[in-house]
Amino acid sequence: MHDTTGRRQRFTEAAREVRPDLALLCLLVAAEAHAGPGPGTKTPPEEAPPEEAPPEEVPPEEARIDAAQIELDRLAGLLPAFGRQAGPRRWAEALAQLLGERCGFHGSPADYRRLESSLLDEVLLRRRGLPILLSVVWLEVARRAGAPVYGVALPGHFVVGFGDPYGEKVLVDPFDGGRPLSDEDAGLLVAGATGAPLSPSMFAPAEPLDIVLRVLNNIRAWAAARPERSDVQLWALELSLLLPRHPARLRYERAELLVERGDFVRGARELEEYAEVIAAVEPGTAKTVLGQARAARAMLN
Repeated sequence: MHDTTGRRQRFTEAAREVRPDLALLCLLVAAEAHAGPGPGTKTPPEEAPPEEAPPEEVPPEEARIDAAQIELDRLAGLLPAFGRQAGPRRWAEALAQLLGERCGFHGSPADYRRLESSLLDEVLLRRRGLPILLSVVWLEVARRAGAPVYGVALPGHFVVGFGDPYGEKVLVDPFDGGRPLSDEDAGLLVAGATGAPLSPSMFAPAEPLDIVLRVLNNIRAWAAARPERSDVQLWALELSLLLPRHPARLRYERAELLVERGDFVRGARELEEYAEVIAAVEPGTAKTVLGQARAARAMLN
């Protein structure tokens, strides 16, 4: 996971903060997308002409992150100063009026076809995105304004809650401009996405790192449907593996992807390492994975 710019080191450090900064982590994901495949092309400092030292400039990546954070601050400043006495419905209505009506943040089926719909800085510019990224905008703007807000990771459709998750609360759908959701509405969203019934545990507040992992899962799914964008699938996997908590199977998926991309040596090595990890609990699967590793190495002959 070599990274010449330090983006991934910064991502790793941000993910391990006591209180992870959701906006920063999402913006670092976007920075990875904007970087594209391979390292940058800037002239290294040691190769710069000695007579003309380059002026100090804010890197484009940092400028994008700063601009997005400033925009979130600006939007929060447009909300009324309710204070802590305001009820959840009042907060929900104020956010819907600002973000949904005045600013036009919403989504449509077409947004699922665009990578930009999963990148926070692009969502702030376009005011369009997937449910989870629009929810991140709502969460970050509301949090900055002092609202009692939290994310709700319904299967297949992320939404936002205001108030007490286990008491008086209001759910809204940022993808639909902030439409209020009853429990029945939430159940229909879940049933439409997964066919499963709604359960009370689905209303629990989503942790920032779980939100980031779900964002990366969406990016992986977008790229998996486009074989020519396996570079995107690879960096999304690698960022997921940098999170303190992630499914162990992601290591296997990364190894498989490396083999598919023609990196047989690294792919085989990582398949072997994964097989060693799971051998004690899944010996049959480990044997199969070792067979895949041998097949990958055979591609070199």
